[in-house]
Amino acid sequence: MPKAVSPPASPIAELGLTVKSQAKPTLGLAEAIAAAKQRFIERNPTSGRLFEAATDYLPGGNTRTLLYSAPFPICMAKGEHYQVIDEDGHAYTDFVGELTAALYGHSHPLIKESLINTINTVGLNLGSTIAQEAEHAKLICSRFGLDKVRFCNSGTEANLHALAGARHFTGKRRVVVFSGGYHGAVLGFWDGVQENGVDKHEWVIGKYNDVESAKVLIEQDDIAAVLVEGMQGAGGCISGTKEFLKQLQESSKKVGAVFILDEVMTSRLGPAGLQATVGLKPDITTFGKYLGGGLAFGAFGGREDIMAVYDPRSPNSLAHSGTFNNNTLAMHAGHTGLSKIWTPEVAIEFNKMGDNFRADLQKATAGTKMSVTGQGALNAIHFSEKGLTQISCREAIDEDWGLKDLFFMEMMEDGFWITRRGSIALILGTPKSELDRFVSSVKKFLARHKTLVALS
Repeated sequence: MPKAVSPPASPIAELGLTVKSQAKPTLGLAEAIAAAKQRFIERNPTSGRLFEAATDYLPGGNTRTLLYSAPFPICMAKGEHYQVIDEDGHAYTDFVGELTAALYGHSHPLIKESLINTINTVGLNLGSTIAQEAEHAKLICSRFGLDKVRFCNSGTEANLHALAGARHFTGKRRVVVFSGGYHGAVLGFWDGVQENGVDKHEWVIGKYNDVESAKVLIEQDDIAAVLVEGMQGAGGCISGTKEFLKQLQESSKKVGAVFILDEVMTSRLGPAGLQATVGLKPDITTFGKYLGGGLAFGAFGGREDIMAVYDPRSPNSLAHSGTFNNNTLAMHAGHTGLSKIWTPEVAIEFNKMGDNFRADLQKATAGTKMSVTGQGALNAIHFSEKGLTQISCREAIDEDWGLKDLFFMEMMEDGFWITRRGSIALILGTPKSELDRFVSSVKKFLARHKTLVALS
């Protein structure tokens, strides 16, 4: 597979840094977490000081809840290729991957060239339509089988506008979603509608992967849309079965509801997204993340008749504006990434590498409370009493957040940057040797804490 970057053979050694876990075995969980937190504080004094200063101006010293973790979040100074380096000088292999958005890494030469060229020859904000937005739209429509598409600034916006369009198109209000689903900053459904959610009385919340109950919920007269992820990302890389996803599509069609597939994360799981691998044809698909080349980006598109509700040539159209919807940097960098880097061939090979990586992790964690789920190069770490590897829905697993916290902190000691919740989004150009090193670190973690991770 063509590599996106030419990374150093031994990044940690090249930077003159060491990452060696000091964790001690045979401690109880509470003691092990306390010891790991103490080591964390001692290793990261600069991040600690920066956090304290930030609390003077930011609630909790942070402006992205997901990135907060106790006793304080790590503050990163820079990224290079597939690595990030924190303010205390520690280098990490980046498995956060900006929650799937950093597919191209932190310094891909073609993305850098596109951004610099755009700044030098086009400008930042032209306050007008630009030719490049049509070029990027044409490529995205071709790649993902859409009739029409519109751009916005995030996956959250994409889903909000898709829902508004569906409600306008159908003349109905209620939307079927699924527990464990996350469709953006104000569209989360872990335990009902999250507290910062919108339209709290307009949602019908079903159980993910429950075919029969979904059919009953959808096949009603007042359903405007069905919104679902083909694999729940924030929910822990829980995959929808083909039977389940096909039933959602069929039931939506039966009652005239708009079937919206959220591919904000999963569009990178194949050359034409997850929908192509499953064989779906959603009415509307929502996008975001890497398709802006690493900049803020969102998009929604699909059937021409539904997308026509946003055609400003119609007197009855919905308004859809946004200062940065067609910003020059995302339009150029996004097009460069999708046309020159993330080719169909690369998408296939890279996700195959991710499947192999997950298989190695599943083999290493077999018979323990730790398990790994996912598809392609998107994976999630779980800790549960039964060590489940086949998880049908969020309700089916009771995560052990103590073990997750311990794992999160000790993997940082070994030079790996993951999210506290355990999600891993691989970056193009990450050497196979680093994937193997992570598998080795996992094995050592499990051996070190064998009494804590043993199945009951």
